[in-house]
Amino acid sequence: MKKVLIVGSGGREYSIGYFLKDEAKIYYAPGNGATEEFATNIDIKDFEELAEFAKREGIDLTIVGPEQPLVDGIVDVFKKHNLTIFGPSKEAAKLEGSKVYMKNFLKKYNIPTAKYIETSNKDEAFEFIDKMEKTPIVVKADGLCAGKGVIIAESRDEAKKTVEEMLSGKAFGEAGKRVIVEEFLDGYELSMFAICDGEDFVLLPAAQDHKRLLDGDKGPNTGGMGAYAPTPLVNEELYEKVKTRIIKPTLKGMQKENAPFEGVLFIGLMIVDNAPYVLEYNVRFGDPECEELMALIDSSLYDMFYNAATKNLDKIEVKIKPITAVGVVCASKNYPYGSSESAEIKIDDLSDCNGYIAYAGVKKIDNKLYATGGRVLVCVGFGKNVKEARDEAYKIVDRVHFDGKKYRKDIAYQALKEMEN
Repeated sequence: MKKVLIVGSGGREYSIGYFLKDEAKIYYAPGNGATEEFATNIDIKDFEELAEFAKREGIDLTIVGPEQPLVDGIVDVFKKHNLTIFGPSKEAAKLEGSKVYMKNFLKKYNIPTAKYIETSNKDEAFEFIDKMEKTPIVVKADGLCAGKGVIIAESRDEAKKTVEEMLSGKAFGEAGKRVIVEEFLDGYELSMFAICDGEDFVLLPAAQDHKRLLDGDKGPNTGGMGAYAPTPLVNEELYEKVKTRIIKPTLKGMQKENAPFEGVLFIGLMIVDNAPYVLEYNVRFGDPECEELMALIDSSLYDMFYNAATKNLDKIEVKIKPITAVGVVCASKNYPYGSSESAEIKIDDLSDCNGYIAYAGVKKIDNKLYATGGRVLVCVGFGKNVKEARDEAYKIVDRVHFDGKKYRKDIAYQALKEMEN
């Protein structure tokens, strides 16, 4: 049996291993309290040590889940040891690691995006803000901020205050000492994920994430409170536009930059009048979108990852199930404001539910699972359409119990509205 090492510990990594476990023996570094149900957790943080472990164990493929190890260069270390690893090099990971690099890359290769300025000069930023025709105005910190470095300012004054807080280091430390100020695009957001091998790519079904904490897209931004895929908000014409206007020029551009892009290209899109604009690139799967996408793949998941990592994507066909998956995040009591006390998780019988649970912020003590804070788990339901999948997801949510459980009750509402029209 093949051996796969998955780097990470969240719901995204759980779902990758969960759907690979019939094809391979799974190892996690570090994994979580639930991954040990079907895999071996190892506690090695150092990249060199991890590469030595992979060699010693005869690991056939390593898959990197989170952005931080990619930005820190784990792929380069593994490749130096002639190990097969799925993910972008340190240089290519700058597409996520630096928003300034990304925006300048988009501009250089004529990839559609919002008008912007990037600067570390407060006066320059203020001048750009004063010249902007309309509000809201988007202010972004340059570096990694765990999905929280983007502020949508409702007024020019708020935009200036945000710029000031970022540049002073007060808001996001070093990550905010260079900022991007850009126009607000008025449309609807989508997430698209392309599996890339440097030259070729496979575009997976479009997903839609729900970033805000509360129903009706209210409250603070989070890492994501739920998602669904595929979304009925996308037609074939839009997929084609994304391929020709965005993904192909990106892969060609990265080759020209001597940083061929291998791994997952996560494109955060704004759709304005059926035209796609890039809001941001990430260089890994979104969480919680990954939890739904893994469930949709109807061909060998191992082959998809392995062929992408070995520049052979053109040799395989990735098949997609004709179903919809909807995921609802159950978060802990104080998320996203602060830490929460551990709480035991109890799950009622799920045998009549069509779906699964992807575990994230959990640990195991005396054979019992405990919620440890943050986003604890994702309840994923499957169905013939969005409504069926949504109903299954909430059926699972109702059977999950832990103190302080919080979740949104309107995941996939935009798609349901679309279905009604």
